[in-house]
Formats: sequence, structure tokens, C-alpha cells
Amino acid sequence: MKFFCPVPNNSLRKFIFHQWLLILSIFGLVATSIYTRHIPHLSTKEYEVLFLLYVLFIAIKGMENSGLIRYVAIYFETGNFIPLKLIIATFLLSMFVTNDISLMVMVPITILLNIDKKDIIIILEALAANAGSALTPIGNPQNLYIYWFYNIKPIDFFSTILPFTIIFLVFLILISIFIDKKISVINNKIKIKVKNIAYFYVTIFIVLILCVLHLLPIQFGLIVVLFALIFDRDSLKIDYVLLIVFWCFFGVAENIKYIIVDYIKHPNHIFILSATISQLMSNVPAALVLAKFTKQWKALLWGTNVGGFGNIIGSLANLIAYRLYLSTNIRNFAQVRDFTLKFLFLGYIAFFLGIGLYFCLYRVL
Repeated sequence: MKFFCPVPNNSLRKFIFHQWLLILSIFGLVATSIYTRHIPHLSTKEYEVLFLLYVLFIAIKGMENSGLIRYVAIYFETGNFIPLKLIIATFLLSMFVTNDISLMVMVPITILLNIDKKDIIIILEALAANAGSALTPIGNPQNLYIYWFYNIKPIDFFSTILPFTIIFLVFLILISIFIDKKISVINNKIKIKVKNIAYFYVTIFIVLILCVLHLLPIQFGLIVVLFALIFDRDSLKIDYVLLIVFWCFFGVAENIKYIIVDYIKHPNHIFILSATISQLMSNVPAALVLAKFTKQWKALLWGTNVGGFGNIIGSLANLIAYRLYLSTNIRNFAQVRDFTLKFLFLGYIAFFLGIGLYFCLYRVL
């Protein structure tokens, strides 16, 4: 697997095909900055997110180079129901270590599987990460913010979002079983030797998760950077383009907040508004903006979690899964186009399913 994507020096067309998301992100940042006449300033929290992503990518790259991820991938190749095992693992993992981290773990494993239909499975993993993380306050950033901002009781939180999680779990199980019938294992008889360095990366990965959960200071992340610089520089060959895309994305989100905040006075339909705004600037900033204007936390909770589906920028987890897959074996524009269309198609099926489910449960907003 190859997370690092060097820019082809001899082909502008190839660069556009491979890095269209980067180009679009930069264009969006410049265009919104000109429109708002405002240069976005990222907060300390946003820079901390970028740093955590950076060190997590290094740790995962180290585990990949050590052979550990391939070793785990072979386990998933054995037996039946390969898509189901991957999706359930992503779903459950996202509840406890956030949707972003669950995809950082599961997508590289999936990429290294010797099976076909990996593109569909990775898209379903993105849906599973968004659906599973919705159930817990620590599953994703918008949940944590809503939980603390409104001082919600745990039982009220779980009972409100539980139908969302259960319905999408059933939905994903049914699709994975259908996909399983079309999966063929190419070769699962490879023996992998895991290097001893894997123990360090597993340990530091656990430490980094504790940093994400605010149980340890973020400065612990410097350990993996120093280790890689001294002992394992190959693990520094990560997808830096994705980090630049995130940086641009944070800036675009701040500019869009300046554009829409004056138009949000007394939103009566907070669910639709939050789900729609999430499609424009991701569900986390949507929650931050709309929480100021409404006491309808249930609608906001549902709207921002449903809004994580649909567009690739609906949640940061989507961007991670999308970019990790593109940076592996995408060779031409047709492959980029097909994967993007599949991502959007399945994403918007989930998006409209979430909207329909909400209106079935809450007929009057």
C-alpha cells in the first residue's frame, strides 16, 4: 500500500486526476476568503487536530511497514462474510475511538486484502464509521460538543440516537451480505513475518488514542515523530496532501460560517438545516454554528449525524476514507470518477434514508 503520492513531473493531467480534491480545496479557500474579505485563522484546537492526524498517520504507516497490518488483513480474508467482518469491526471501533481513527485502522487493512470489490467495502466502512460513532458522545466531535453544550443526560442521549444506529447497522449488514456473494479471494496463502518494531507502533497508537480522548497531553505525539526521524524514516512517507486538504477545509468552513451566520436567526426546522449545512462545511462546524440558535438538541444531533452521510465533505471521516483509497492504486481519471460516483451514490442513499427515518420518528419538528 502507498499512502505517499508523488506528483508526476511530466503530466499536469495526471496531477489534476489524482489531486483534484486538493485543487478544489485550495480554490474553495481562496474563493470564500475573497467573498468574505476575511482570511481564516485556524484555532489552536484545529491545529491540534492536524497534529494528531499527522502522528496517527505515521503510527499507522509504521505498522504497515512492519507487516502488522498485512498480518491482520490475512485474518479478515479467512472464512466467509469478509465484508461483514470489516464493516462490523469498523462500526464497533468507531463508538470508542471516533469515526476518524476507526477508518485510519480499517481502511489500510482493507486496502491490503487480496479480494476484489475493495472500493465498495471501503465506502461501506465510511458509512459504518459514521453510523456507529453516532451512538456515543465520544464517537465523533459533534456528538461530544452537543453532549456537553446541552448538558444531556446519558440515558436521554442514547435513547434519542439509538434508532439511527440500529437501522443503519441493519442496512449495512444486509448490503454486506449481498456484497459477500460477489467477493472472490484472490490469494490468501501468504505468510507474513511481523517485525519487532510493530510493538512500538501499537503501543504509541494506543497512547495517541488516549491523547485524542483527552486522557493524555497531546505532546505525547512527539514521541512517534522523534522515533521515526531517528529509527524509521520510511514511516514519514505519509499522505501529506490529505493534511493540506484538511487545513484548507478548516479555513473554508470558517469562511462559510461567516457567510451563513447572519441568515440564521430562528431556525424552525433545525434537522433539515443541520443536515444540509453539513453537506457544505461538514457536520462538526455545522453543530458549532447551529447550537447557538436552537434548544432542539435532538434535531441537531440527528441532523449532524445524518449530514455525515452524502457528500464526501459531510464528515472528516469520509475525507479520510476517500483519500486513503485514492492514494493507493488509482491509475487514471476513469477510476477516480467511478470511485467518486460510487461514494456519492451510496452516501446519498444513506443520507436520504436518514432523513426518512427521522421524519418517521419525529413527524413534527
